[in-house]
Amino acid sequence: MRTRPLLLPLLATALATGGLALAAQTANAATVINVSTAAQLKSALTGALPGDTIQLADGTYTGNFKTTAAATSSARITLTGSPKAVLTSSGGYGLYLNGASYWTVKGITVTGGQKGIMMDAATGVTVDSVTVHDLDMEGVHFRKSSKNGVIRNSKIYNTGHDGRGMGEGVYVGTAGDLTDKSDQVQILDNTIGPGVGGENVDIKEGTTGARIAGNTFDGSGLTGANFDDSWVDVKGNGVLVENNTGTRTTNDGYETHTQQTGWGCGTVFRGNKSDLAGATGDKQLAVNATNYSASCTTTVYASNTVTGGKGLTNITVTP
Repeated sequence: MRTRPLLLPLLATALATGGLALAAQTANAATVINVSTAAQLKSALTGALPGDTIQLADGTYTGNFKTTAAATSSARITLTGSPKAVLTSSGGYGLYLNGASYWTVKGITVTGGQKGIMMDAATGVTVDSVTVHDLDMEGVHFRKSSKNGVIRNSKIYNTGHDGRGMGEGVYVGTAGDLTDKSDQVQILDNTIGPGVGGENVDIKEGTTGARIAGNTFDGSGLTGANFDDSWVDVKGNGVLVENNTGTRTTNDGYETHTQQTGWGCGTVFRGNKSDLAGATGDKQLAVNATNYSASCTTTVYASNTVTGGKGLTNITVTP
């Protein structure tokens, strides 16, 4: 149901001033679309306009939900509900923002299916306080140059059920594709794990400027498939990893790699707390910079701490 609570006063003002077009535009910015069925949700996603809020009632919404509607930085589209508003499917993407820039997705739960929340070519998407769990593959994926995205205050667990080691919690970019510039993605204050069947966070080559801060990582779901043996794997450039807490890993806490020449460089680690108790891998380091060189640096500050394992890092620590 679409409601326009400000429409009548705006029309009255417009009639007095001759500004009908402005009134219609402003009224749309206050539109709330109340949704309680899967059919209504699909319709709302298709028809959403800049400034709209799609409000989900508590309940189960079965299907694959997609939008291509784009908003603007000054008039975002919001999809919101409580954790009891559950999007569920038996395959495909739970929620797919395809070119749908400047959306805010807040509060809801996404479960079942292949992947949870997928962004393709979607700038400025904010995913806030969602719950994503029990998927065949990854939880949240910023892909195809989905720049300036944010995921914060969210819970991601029990991913990668297909057993192929493709169950990352948060995935940024595309493996081997340097044209995917999903830059400046921020991963903030989330709880990722348990049961994540890949790295908790995977930052791919081709992407720049990610920030991973304030998260709690649980690596109990690591399988070793596709070399997943750390909470975070950085293959992009200029990444900041700070003030995270991690427990339960098979080998390392954080790793950097060069998968493509010139990538995996410039990562900074500070203020992270790593508990490597129970790790059985060959390195067992809080930060393993596998690709360190004069032209591809990694900085590990002394503010990082570690318990268990074999040490803090394999490179010189910066005071």
